[in-house]
Amino acid sequence: MQDNRSGLRVRKMGISSRVVVRCAEPRDLEWCVAEDPLANEMLMREKIMKDEIFLAELDGEPIGYLRLEFLWSRVPYIGLIFVEEKYQHEGIGRLLLDYLESHLRENGYDIVLSSSQMDEPDTQAWHRAVGFEECGILLGVNESGVGEVFFRKPLWSVS
Repeated sequence: MQDNRSGLRVRKMGISSRVVVRCAEPRDLEWCVAEDPLANEMLMREKIMKDEIFLAELDGEPIGYLRLEFLWSRVPYIGLIFVEEKYQHEGIGRLLLDYLESHLRENGYDIVLSSSQMDEPDTQAWHRAVGFEECGILLGVNESGVGEVFFRKPLWSVS
């Protein structure tokens, strides 16, 4: 928000107002495989068919991505959330998360989990800023031996 000359608060319209978030479709397969370092074509095709891949588009071009996983086949977990560098800090990650939360609520889920490497304080701060709470740590699980901080977020509003 910025003050204009008359003293009224004016919301600065960023690119997030032009972004569309949707479930990925088969036509998005090539882009998704190229952007996700852990995905192969067969896995990605299956996840797209199950509505477990979400895209943020600007003017019809993908600029962000969220991959949904399930722990123990029933607990939703954000396996990856990615926004192209030039669009970071514009609210795109939040739009992807909002879309995912709505999708999960519609399908009967009441929490979502996520995680961040212990050496990524900015990513951990983002999780906290969007309503996640730290719920545990796994030590030594990444290739570099760095631990993973886990977060949980309830999907119902507390009044």
